[in-house]
Amino acid sequence: MIPRSTVGGSAPIGIRRPPAATVLVVDDDPRIRDLLRLYLTRDGYRVTEAEDGHAALEAARSGPCDLVLLDVMLPGIDGLEVCRRLRDETDTPIVLLTARSGDSDKVVGLDLGADDYIVKPFSPRELMARVRAQLRRHRRGPEREPALTAEDLTVDPDAMSVVHAGSEVPVTASEFRLLYALMSRPMRVFTRDELISAMHGDDDPGIIDRTIDVHMGRLRHKLGDRAGRPRYIGTVRSVGYRFLLPVSKPGDAP
Repeated sequence: MIPRSTVGGSAPIGIRRPPAATVLVVDDDPRIRDLLRLYLTRDGYRVTEAEDGHAALEAARSGPCDLVLLDVMLPGIDGLEVCRRLRDETDTPIVLLTARSGDSDKVVGLDLGADDYIVKPFSPRELMARVRAQLRRHRRGPEREPALTAEDLTVDPDAMSVVHAGSEVPVTASEFRLLYALMSRPMRVFTRDELISAMHGDDDPGIIDRTIDVHMGRLRHKLGDRAGRPRYIGTVRSVGYRFLLPVSKPGDAP
């Protein structure tokens, strides 16, 4: 791992600033790392760096990390495998950096648990918008909302947890927000655009419908939903998705 940690920006004397989020930048090109460090520290984030997959895993496991910017094409362990391993261990937001404009890396990465992606070359404005969106969404979650229960499935926004058949299901922040949105209005059909808004609110810097389908596929898999005979999440062809069971919340009459 490259032993470098930097933080930018400073608050005026007498004004307390919240602790800076730590972003792990993983790229084998030192010029890209320097550029990303410049953008991030300028906006007040703390930055750690890694130049390959092994170093990325070590850095993510050894220190605080609030978000990972992860290049797909890495020597040794590639970025997609790093993404898979990190997602097995943590729900830290992962944003993939890919030089390919096609959907292949994006879809595979999302399928492995990445939260977002950005295509090189990227604009500083888009990059920072995606970083801010992921950090806000991950830290915030739905606030002051009740827990929702449908038979053996419960989502709790205070704990940011999903419990299925008595066991906690490891979901990402994006998957949690999608499931909570669907369960908040059972049987209502949500379009993909509405689900994008549920994931991102006003922070979305641009996302394709296919991203929703990939996140939904992962969520269904985790809940044991079969595509042909879904129990929880149904597909409405050419429109979107809906939650199929009645939902209760604390205080509802039996």
